Amino acid sequence: MSCPHCHDTGWRTIARDDASRVERCVCWRQSVAQTMLATAKIPPRYRTCDLESFVTYENERLLRAVARARRFIDAFPVVDKGLLLIGPPGIGKTHIAVAVLRQVVLEKGVRGLYYDTRHLLSTIRSTYNPVTRTSEVDILRPVMDAELLVLDDLGAERPTDWVEETMNLIVNTRYNDRRPTIFTSNYEDTPDPEELDSLLVRVGFRMYSRLREMCEFLEYSGPDYRGFEFTPSSEELSSAWKTQPRRRLPVRTSVRARAQLKRGKADLGWTGGKAGG
Repeated sequence: MSCPHCHDTGWRTIARDDASRVERCVCWRQSVAQTMLATAKIPPRYRTCDLESFVTYENERLLRAVARARRFIDAFPVVDKGLLLIGPPGIGKTHIAVAVLRQVVLEKGVRGLYYDTRHLLSTIRSTYNPVTRTSEVDILRPVMDAELLVLDDLGAERPTDWVEETMNLIVNTRYNDRRPTIFTSNYEDTPDPEELDSLLVRVGFRMYSRLREMCEFLEYSGPDYRGFEFTPSSEELSSAWKTQPRRRLPVRTSVRARAQLKRGKADLGWTGGKAGG
């Protein structure tokens, strides 16, 4: 069915007083936005995520995170900071992050991009060429240039020199270019450098310092949405939230690293390694 306003030309005539002008039709803008959304690499599971469908409940920190996400959408592109959503698995961090990305792309027509951090690093490794590095640059350039980037599950990758160097390149480039980024992470924001399962230690001091300046940290906990057979109601989530013990990410740091820490020999510099190491 053709557009009743422009008859599929993409242009419509607007008459005002004694003059008229031609402007892009709404259908053309919507088509462009849908095309840009299709290139944002949002996984199929999350392609319909929006804040309207996100079930909330009486959880002050969660409600604050959702409210901050809405303000981010309204203000974009005039935003000073990105967002960093922190908490245990299954509490809706990715849903919120992707919802913001989708809405900004659809409403503002910007170039957005989603990547799971581990998948991004795996993709870079698979194209790594130590001589030309051409393919690596081809992958990294859209990530660094996206007007809004979502990097999901920050800190989940195994720390190596190459991982730290690559992630610092991405974050530092976007920091210098003032391009907003939304991160999610399972690792708590604990300032103790001896806590090996903290965000600080997982990403390293340099990146953590950048994140502190370029993002608003939104840390919250809650029941696992995935633990319900069907989409839970606000009442069910509220009940689970009030009765469950405090959730934390299981310890993932190696036994060897923890033994070194106990002996006072912890070294927060990552082990050496090339791409894929």
